Amino acid sequence: MAIKIFIDQGHNPRNPNAGAEGNGYYEQDITYEVGKRTEELLSANPNFEVLLSRNTPDEILGTSVATSLRARTDAANRWGADFFISLHANASVVESASGSEGFAYSRASKGWPLGEDILFWLERTTGLPNRGMNVRPGLWVLRKSAMPAVLIELGFITNPSDAALMASDPGSFAVGVYNGILQYCGFLEE
Repeated sequence: MAIKIFIDQGHNPRNPNAGAEGNGYYEQDITYEVGKRTEELLSANPNFEVLLSRNTPDEILGTSVATSLRARTDAANRWGADFFISLHANASVVESASGSEGFAYSRASKGWPLGEDILFWLERTTGLPNRGMNVRPGLWVLRKSAMPAVLIELGFITNPSDAALMASDPGSFAVGVYNGILQYCGFLEE
């Protein structure tokens, strides 16, 4: 039986729930593209079924931030996903902040080691630093998903180099996420 992966491309293309902006780029555009490319990789592998939160770049989920977040977790829960992966681009007032990091509901969550594997492969495929996993039980998508969940910050949209890399080479980020999933599921050895 195929492993069901729900890929949430964080944020909407405009309000409600639009994402961060930086260096002329928009988080929701980056997450859409990386998610779509990750979906293509997963769909080509018979071990996986995949569902996206946003099927087109201009799709709007919900009518508020709360209903946008609820639409994402409700879709994954209804579908019976085995894993929920939410993709985001980080932001900081410190322009030099760089790298990928992840969040799980708890260290005991199966989302934690999944996130560790994804971060390992993101560092290998993009060269961005691995900032590690963190516990964040207050995040809606980690709290309300019925399956193990991880939120991955791909890089910093407020860092010119991170932002340019995410925008110009979303394929490397997709391969990193995909390889992390493969490793976690036992289909890839380091």
